[in-house]
Amino acid sequence: MTKPSTSFWVISVIALLWNAMGVKAYLDQAYVTDSFKAMYNEEQLKMIAEAPAWAMSAFAIAVFGGVLGCILLLMRKKLAKTVFVISLIGILVQMYYNFFVIDSIAVYGPGAMAMPIMIILFAVFLIWYANYCIKKNWIA
Repeated sequence: MTKPSTSFWVISVIALLWNAMGVKAYLDQAYVTDSFKAMYNEEQLKMIAEAPAWAMSAFAIAVFGGVLGCILLLMRKKLAKTVFVISLIGILVQMYYNFFVIDSIAVYGPGAMAMPIMIILFAVFLIWYANYCIKKNWIA
């Protein structure tokens, strides 16, 4: 392996922090914390509470997969790319539920599209970046 650039470490740590925020969001939703409840009205909370297990499981796979992928990236392991792909699949399943099963745009408004688009783009970037790191021989 070759020594990675400083940008590798910066990008990997930022990615880990981003995905850690996803884990916090998942835990807040799973445990219905006070801070979570404060962000939504009663109708939205009811809709969230009625989410099926497969949608919550997809959310968990997405965020915990993202964190694990970042840890593997920081450990310079090629397995990070595979874990990022699994995380993206979790994201896509979760977004399918949010936008096609419950039509969250109708409940949250068109502004609800910004964060999901960012999440998908960031996940795709991490897959690309892990692949780039493999080609640069920074991770093996």
